[in-house]
Amino acid sequence: MEAALHSDALARFGHALSDPTRTQILLNLRTAAAYPSELADRIGVTRQILSNHLACLRGCGLVVAVPEGRRSRYELADARIGHALDDLLGLVLAVDPACCPAAATEECC
Repeated sequence: MEAALHSDALARFGHALSDPTRTQILLNLRTAAAYPSELADRIGVTRQILSNHLACLRGCGLVVAVPEGRRSRYELADARIGHALDDLLGLVLAVDPACCPAAATEECC
């Protein structure tokens, strides 16, 4: 049962990181909480697009909305998510350019 829980958690994390916009949101939130309008401006997407991605990240259990009056501030659901992102950023991966060209396809890796 524990292996299934770990597998599910990693699958949710992988799903979140599979989209560049969601990855940018998580990277922004690893340093500080932010309001959706701030995140949309920083990342360069519309508020609607950002809202859809935040809903996905909430559903994955990676971010939470903290109500502040009429607004909500978003932050990582657990500080360890930020540490995990830092660890992933610190990895140096050996990539075969023939397998993963700059314009990667679905078949890549």
